[in-house]
Amino acid sequence: MSAILSVDDLNDFISPGVACIKPIETLPAAREQEQGQHETGVILDGQQPQVGGAPAAQISLTDCLACSGCVTSAEAVLVSLQSHAEVLATLDAAPALRGRAAVCRERRMLERLLRTERWGLAGGGRWRNGFTWVVDTDVAREAALVLGADEALGAPAAPGSGAPAPAPPVLSSACPGWVCYAEKTHPHVLPHLSRVKSPQALMGTLLKTTLSRKLGIPPSRIWHLAVMPCFDKKLEASREELTDEVWAASGLPGRGVRDVDCVITSREIIMLAESRGLNFFDIPCAEDDDTAGSLAEPAIPFPDARIHNFLFPARAARRVPRMAGSSGGLLHHILQCKAAQIPGSEIQATRGRNADVVEFVVAVDGEPVFKAARYYGFRNIQNLVRRLKPARPSRMPGGRPFGSARRPTGKSASLDYGYVEVMACPGGCTNGGGQLKADDLVVRGRKKSADKPGPQEQKEWLAEVDEAYFSGEEVDGAVKVNGNDDGARNSEDVVGGISHSYIHDTLAYWCEATGISIDRLAFTTYREVISDVGKGTGAENVVQLAGKVGGGW
Repeated sequence: MSAILSVDDLNDFISPGVACIKPIETLPAAREQEQGQHETGVILDGQQPQVGGAPAAQISLTDCLACSGCVTSAEAVLVSLQSHAEVLATLDAAPALRGRAAVCRERRMLERLLRTERWGLAGGGRWRNGFTWVVDTDVAREAALVLGADEALGAPAAPGSGAPAPAPPVLSSACPGWVCYAEKTHPHVLPHLSRVKSPQALMGTLLKTTLSRKLGIPPSRIWHLAVMPCFDKKLEASREELTDEVWAASGLPGRGVRDVDCVITSREIIMLAESRGLNFFDIPCAEDDDTAGSLAEPAIPFPDARIHNFLFPARAARRVPRMAGSSGGLLHHILQCKAAQIPGSEIQATRGRNADVVEFVVAVDGEPVFKAARYYGFRNIQNLVRRLKPARPSRMPGGRPFGSARRPTGKSASLDYGYVEVMACPGGCTNGGGQLKADDLVVRGRKKSADKPGPQEQKEWLAEVDEAYFSGEEVDGAVKVNGNDDGARNSEDVVGGISHSYIHDTLAYWCEATGISIDRLAFTTYREVISDVGKGTGAENVVQLAGKVGGGW
């Protein structure tokens, strides 16, 4: 959704869309305008108002998720409360923050930046605050993979789960850009979306629920930061479905405390370090570096011992197979699970119309028993949703339904896929809009290139990023499943190094420890976003406002 967008690109705002309710609520009366009063300006989450004078209308990211009328490049520009500046402001707000923060991370340099004084943010802060727990998102990803495989392959639902099964083919929902696109433009695909929370959302719920219960504090006292490769993850963190209103008393979406308070991207990590006078690339990354110290265990144990062992497993990172793709391996794990159920089966892949469309089958003796696909990039996504669109009846007597000459009215095209991994960015998550690009100054400086890179240089840079992603450390020695030397788990329930029984047992314990059902902890919902353009009594006022602030038609 925002693959080419930067948080610095905040100058593309034209005007509120005609469906935006905020300017309607604050439009000055006609008599005041005649007396020379200025019209109400609009602030995009902290930016200067477009028109001076009267108090500005505040438009939040949550507001814009419930509307499809805004005229901007993408909603991800509305992120002033999810930025590196907000991270620093939170750390410097008060000394009592120590011990109340949690972060999702990916690698060791990030851990040193976020936790230590010598190499990190705490050294230059007003109160020397750092983050108490720095957690690898891989642990939440493994839980999401297991739940996603159960959902796609029709495994029995966990006890207490009221989450409805999506209609086949199941479409992945870990990409918030794709989810927002579906909610606003193709609601007919919403019944197909996986109900499993993304790893970011699942980690946020795990941290907020467990810490609030064990420490006896409200969720608002816990501040959770996520580091992601994509600006659209800020959109996900702002969803009303991912707040304490869902898992607390009501169980319904609302404007409660967010499970993920702030999301910053890979590019913003560089800005975060520079704001403290640090060079991120000077931070030691080797675990045996004596000057850096070991960070294998957090200084303060997580308040629940079993969840602590889940969050901080005693193992190295797994090498990601290239067949899994660069977006977390959702589809690959489902294929592995299906193949493990059928002795003698094999996974076959066939490239589609371009590199971002790949079809997979689990076959036995050459005969397919399960079909799946990968669709990356909106150009390919449009073809996918078109095939899922139900036929419309013809207005002509005896005419064929629109969309298909064969399928009945109201039925979608026949897709024999069991699962489709859908991602908004071409090339997958390693090409996310929040990632460093070849034309970023920090990349050009490290490559000692004076010329502005072109498309070929960007392609080569992305290949380097993919190589780094696929070259994680191998697990040496004994088989380590979910962080433990557990030979008993090295059985048929282990797929790709992930023990499904271990994940299910951990999730069951989480439900027991918090007293919350699994459907409110690990699953989410979606809703069609309907524009109010031209409807109601306020349309004329909105047209008037749009024209006066430089917008209009």
